[in-house]
Amino acid sequence: QVQLVESGGGLVQPGGSLRLSCAASGSIFSINDMAWYRQAPGKQRELVARITSGGRTNYADSVKGRFTISRDNAKRTVYLQMNSLKTEDTAVYYCNADLFPIGRGLRSYWGQGTQVTVSS
Repeated sequence: QVQLVESGGGLVQPGGSLRLSCAASGSIFSINDMAWYRQAPGKQRELVARITSGGRTNYADSVKGRFTISRDNAKRTVYLQMNSLKTEDTAVYYCNADLFPIGRGLRSYWGQGTQVTVSS
């Protein structure tokens, strides 16, 4: 059984910062890409940032220069540091990981989501 568990969401004022974490656990052989997505009310889920196992990153244009994705491979954890938050960053943020469960082929897993609300 593989699980992705997110933490770190909450309410923050515009201009503030939050750090999201997502830890993968269970019968995992290896993890390829890890990513953060978000979904605002009435909108489609969109990619926020992605990081490869080697540390290469890419970001949505809307968050470049404000958000930083990183990972700790030993802890099987991915982070999203969010600075200079705007009201339009309000959404449910989901962690995603492409990984090899032990004895199985590559599969994509999702966390349960964590709410980020940016409001004064």
